[in-house]
Amino acid sequence: MNAKLRTIAFFGCSFTSRYRQDLCRTFNIAAEELKINIVYINSLGKIGNKNAQYGDYEFDLIDMIDLRQFDGIIFDGEGYNVEGMAEKVIHKLKEASCPVISISTHVDGFYNIEFNDTGGIRMLIEHFIDHHHFTKIGFMSGYLSHPDAQIRLKEFQTIMTERGLPENGVGMFEGDFWFHKGEEAADYFLSQPEVPEAIVCANDYMAIALITALKKRGIRIPDDIAISGFDGTFEGQEFLPHLTSATRERVQIARKSLALFESLWNKKGFDMDLNISSKAIYNQSCGCSKLDYKFEAENVNRVYEINRNFSYNLYDAESALLKLNKVDSLLMLGNVFIETSINFGDYNSFFLMLHKDTSGKLSSDSDFLCPSGEFTPAVWIDKKNEYTESEHSFNVSSLIPKSLSDKPHVFYVMSVHCVERMFGYAVIEMNSKEIFNEFYNVWLLNMAMTIETLYKNDKISKLIGKLENLSIRDGLTGMLNRRGFDDHSREAIRQFTSRRTVCTMVIDMDGLKHINDDYGHYEGDRAIKSAAEIINQCCDSGEIAGRAGGDEFYIFAPKYSQRQLDRFIERLQSAIERHNRHSNKPYNIELSFGSFLIETDSNAKLEDYIKISDSRMYEQKLSKPGRRK
Repeated sequence: MNAKLRTIAFFGCSFTSRYRQDLCRTFNIAAEELKINIVYINSLGKIGNKNAQYGDYEFDLIDMIDLRQFDGIIFDGEGYNVEGMAEKVIHKLKEASCPVISISTHVDGFYNIEFNDTGGIRMLIEHFIDHHHFTKIGFMSGYLSHPDAQIRLKEFQTIMTERGLPENGVGMFEGDFWFHKGEEAADYFLSQPEVPEAIVCANDYMAIALITALKKRGIRIPDDIAISGFDGTFEGQEFLPHLTSATRERVQIARKSLALFESLWNKKGFDMDLNISSKAIYNQSCGCSKLDYKFEAENVNRVYEINRNFSYNLYDAESALLKLNKVDSLLMLGNVFIETSINFGDYNSFFLMLHKDTSGKLSSDSDFLCPSGEFTPAVWIDKKNEYTESEHSFNVSSLIPKSLSDKPHVFYVMSVHCVERMFGYAVIEMNSKEIFNEFYNVWLLNMAMTIETLYKNDKISKLIGKLENLSIRDGLTGMLNRRGFDDHSREAIRQFTSRRTVCTMVIDMDGLKHINDDYGHYEGDRAIKSAAEIINQCCDSGEIAGRAGGDEFYIFAPKYSQRQLDRFIERLQSAIERHNRHSNKPYNIELSFGSFLIETDSNAKLEDYIKISDSRMYEQKLSKPGRRK
C-alpha cells in the first residue's frame, strides 16, 4: 500500500453479493479518481441458511485491527447477517480517531449518509394508486426487527392512511429479505378476503420469490397481480418479468462519502445533502414496460454465458480441492494456490498472513500458544513485483505490505479461520475495479480447512512422537529404557561402514535395598533418579545410556578409546563425590562399574559385550569391603 496516499477502510459483509459487488466497484472508481487507497475488511457472515457460527469467529480479526492506520472508515452495517455482529463492529469503530461514515444504517456518533427509503416506497405506492388506480394493495415486509423493514413498512402504512385506505392494505406479510418466504407469502395473500391487485415487496429478492410462487398457482403477473420490489438489484432487472423497483444510487453513495472525507481531512465545513434519493424503475412487473424480445434473446445469451462460466469455475474449484487434499506443507499450499487460483478473477497480488505466538510459532503449528498480534507471510504472490518483502513480520497496526508504486491501491482483507481458531488473514488485490466472485470465498474456506488439517496432522505427529518416546523411555528417570537402549545401540551398529573400537559399560547401584528399607521406596526412587542424572552428566562423547531395569544402567559407545573410557570413569567418580557432598541426604550414592572395549564391525554382538561388562561390574561390586546389595 502506498503510504503517501490517504487510506480508508471499508467494513462490511458479503461483498460478493450482486448489490455489494457493484457498490465496491463504484467506490473503487471514485477512489482512483481522488487517489485514495481502500482496504475492504470483508466478512462472510452466515454461510448457508443456518451456519452463523463461522461469522461469529470473524470478529476475532476485526477486534485486533489497529484503526490508527486509516485516515477514514466506511461502515456498511446493513450487510452483516449474523446476529449481534454489526453491533460489535460499531463498538469497535467507535474507538477510531479518524472520521467514520455509515452508509446504510444510521449510527449515533458517526457521519451518516442515509438512503431516502421513504421516498422510494412512496413513489412505488403512489404509482400503483395514481397511475394504475389500484386500491387493494398488500405489503411484504422484511423481518420486522430490521431497521430498513421498519422504515419501509411505516411509510407504506402512512401513505395508505393518507389515501384513505386500510393501514395495512389488504394484508401485511413478514418476509425475510431473501428467497425463502415466497411460497408462504403467496398462500397468505391469496387467502385474504380481498385478493390484492398489487403487492409492494420491501426488496427485490422477496419480490422474485413471490412472483415465482404466484406463477406456480396460476397467477399472471402483472395481469392478475402487479408486483414491485425495492433496491433496484441486477437480479430484479434480469428476472422475467423485469421488476418495478426503486434503486439505491450507488454512485451517489461513493461520491458523497469520499467528498465528505475530503472536506473533513481539509478541515473545511461541508454543505452537502447527506441523503441518497431513490430512483423509480417502472417495469414489466407492474405492466409499465413490454417485453423487448430482441433484448431478452441477448439477455438469455448473457445468462447462458454466466452459467457456462460458472460450470467451468466449478470444475476448477473441484480440481483445486483435489490438489489441496494432498497439501502437506505451507510451501505446497502456496504452490497449489499459484497453480489453480484461476476461477475467481484476475488478481495482482495475494498474501496469506499467519498468526505468530510470543515464541514465534505459527498458528499452523500445534504448539502455537497465545496470539501475539504479529503475522508472517505464509503465501506471497506479487505478480508485478510492486511490494517489498523487507518486513517479514506484519501486525495489526500495519496489515498491508508496502507498495513500491505511487498509484492508489484497493485491497480486500478477510479472516482465515475455522470454527475453533483463527489462523490469520488473507489480502488480495484484483486487477480491475471489479471484486472477486464467490469462488474466492470458497478458496479461503478450503485454505482454512487445509491449514486446520496441517495443524491436526502436526498435532497427531507430535502425539505419535511422544507416544513412541514413551515406549522407549524410562518413566522414572527419562533415560532410554531397555528397549530404547537396544534399538538405539543396534541402529548405531548398523551404520558402521568399517571396523571401529566400541565400548559397553554396565553400572549398578550399591545399597539400594538399604535405602528402600530404611527410608522408603519413594526415597529409593529419588536415589535411582540421582544415579541417572550423574550418569547422564558424564555422557558427552556420543555415549548411548539407558536404564536396563531396577538399579542397573547400560552404556554403549559406538566409537571409543581407552583414553575416553578412562576419562569417563574419572568424571563418573568425581560426579558421585560431588553429588554426595551436596545432597544433604542420610545416604550416599554408590555405583559399581564394569566395561569392555573391543574392535568390531557391523556384525558386533551387543549382548555378548554387555555380558562381559556385567561380569566385570559384579567383580568390582564383590571386591568392595562391607558391600551392600
